[in-house]
Amino acid sequence: MTTETHIPETKNDRETQTKISGLAPADALFSLTIETLREILQSIGYRVETLTDGQITFLRSATNGLPFDIRPGNSFAGAPDRFADVAFLVLFAVQGTLPLDLVNDWNRSRRFGRLFLDTPAPGQTFLVFCQDLSVAGGITPVHLRSQIEIWDGLVQQFVPWLRAEVAKIAPSVDGVSASTQPRNEA
Repeated sequence: MTTETHIPETKNDRETQTKISGLAPADALFSLTIETLREILQSIGYRVETLTDGQITFLRSATNGLPFDIRPGNSFAGAPDRFADVAFLVLFAVQGTLPLDLVNDWNRSRRFGRLFLDTPAPGQTFLVFCQDLSVAGGITPVHLRSQIEIWDGLVQQFVPWLRAEVAKIAPSVDGVSASTQPRNEA
């Protein structure tokens, strides 16, 4: 026997949906533009700047003093300024080596945000922390906001976790700095 549970929508839910993006509750987001995403982030309290790295335009913001980028993903044919997904990401420069067990421990114990090492050039290694956000198929503005809140919460958990884990291994790993500062791509 299957039982359906209906949770009624409150007036506050409808007001939040409309406030976030100006859309009525029945409307859904099927694509994003850099400008729309910037407006949504600003409407929920983030400071956001639009940057270009010579190839793509992206957003930069911060949470609790930690800068992060929001980079567009897959664009639609015929509409290169509209995207089906974006990635929230923060980069940390790695000095020395970082054990893959540390990276895998985060990925095993957490959902939504993933961690990996990237070596774009010899002698240059970054610890990348990211979360993908997709609007493919359509999502409500409230869902979009909840995904942004998940990212914010993950970053709040990640920074103390990383400090504690690096401090544990710093004495045994040559060249790893417990005070590694975040670094964004420019």
